[in-house]
Amino acid sequence: MQTILTNFYTLESYEKAENGSFTAFIRLNKDHDIFKGHFPGNPVTPGVCMMQIVKELTEEFTGSKLFLKTASNVKFMAIINPFETPDLKLQLDINGDGEDVKVKNTTSFGETIALKMSVSYKKLPS
Repeated sequence: MQTILTNFYTLESYEKAENGSFTAFIRLNKDHDIFKGHFPGNPVTPGVCMMQIVKELTEEFTGSKLFLKTASNVKFMAIINPFETPDLKLQLDINGDGEDVKVKNTTSFGETIALKMSVSYKKLPS
């Protein structure tokens, strides 16, 4: 898997449901340089990195290279501290329609929902 977030997270496992949705389990790398600057002494996972993780997982599951077209209803609901909650569950409801791929995502740790968003990607030529 090609990733711009090198060593930022590890895809531990995933499950595909009969309806085509995916549940991915990832682990954040608490020692990644991003956390040294965001923020020193109080690491927080940047929202843009979470959005990139959703894109990369969607690319992995669809086998397509994608470009973000739109994002709506993006709600960051809880801080993701990689030292306290490095293990995340991402629910990805993926619907492909021609050259568009729509994803509804809910990211959580334990019982806490950290992120909810709906995004639309355009498939890029291979």
